Amino acid sequence: MYNINGKQASRIEPVTFSELNMVENDIEDILRNSIDMICDEEESMLIVGRQVKNAKNGRSDLTAVDNNGNVVLIEIKRDRKDIENRRESFEFQAIRYAASYATIEETDELVKKVYAPYIEKYRNEFEIGGLTSHELGVRKLNEFLRVNDSEKNFNKKQRIILAASDFDEQTLSAVAWLNSNNVDMSCFKITPYKLNEEIYFYTEKLLPVTDHNDYYVNLMDKSISAPIPHNKKITRRSLPKIDVMLEWGVVKAGDVIVAKGKEDEAVLLSDGNVLVKEQEMSMQTWLKEVYGWSSVHTYVFAVHKETGKPLSQIREEYMAKQEMDETEL
Repeated sequence: MYNINGKQASRIEPVTFSELNMVENDIEDILRNSIDMICDEEESMLIVGRQVKNAKNGRSDLTAVDNNGNVVLIEIKRDRKDIENRRESFEFQAIRYAASYATIEETDELVKKVYAPYIEKYRNEFEIGGLTSHELGVRKLNEFLRVNDSEKNFNKKQRIILAASDFDEQTLSAVAWLNSNNVDMSCFKITPYKLNEEIYFYTEKLLPVTDHNDYYVNLMDKSISAPIPHNKKITRRSLPKIDVMLEWGVVKAGDVIVAKGKEDEAVLLSDGNVLVKEQEMSMQTWLKEVYGWSSVHTYVFAVHKETGKPLSQIREEYMAKQEMDETEL
């Protein structure tokens, strides 16, 4: 990270979590409230558990369900030293926790064992009304799966996310090998910075690395090239965002965006944010408030009111048309 002053750039050095007097529990709480730090706008996720104890008294840090119905285990370590000083390897600990979740077949079981206790622990964060924690958990989880069309795929697969400020070579090597053998495990590096007494996090996905399997293919059988703003292949990790769509002209400032399946509306601004009740915010922040999820697949759940199409469809159609035009040249 660099600070620009005129035509001069000064490097800003990262700090450590220990220098910030932050422990693993602090990082866990930040991710619990801002999981979109490690699952971008192309994914929906619902946090359903924290510090869940298994039959062997092991505790998983965070538990979530994603828009494909997968149960997601999120394990956090403060730094490389914490990873290296463990008697049991970081990745194997996560695998054991994931294996314990693989036996859950019904949503009611996950709610009873994981989500209801989580809701009870954080009651002040939920609008419970006259419902019990179990009743609310069943309602929210089933709605999340239904809206994301993943009810039939509930917990057919499990995912693992490892998050730390640094990783040792053995962990990265093991995760890369597991990826090559179809184990869905990711490593995210979280680097803290302190600027003018404010703390910033920079997140970077280390594994799995981008390869041909990551290329965005939807309704078409081959990879798509985006003509704007760069002539390069588009991967899921680098799909054009709303700022690029504004450059394309497929949406424009002043357009009304509707939350899918809801009556909530927002006005698109020239910087890609939206205006909601005279307040400017990102679309992700707005949609999280509307649906009450930890992260929302922005481009699927943000619908362009004039055309009635989700932003993902508008983006896809434009990219497909550009590829067709290029093929005809």
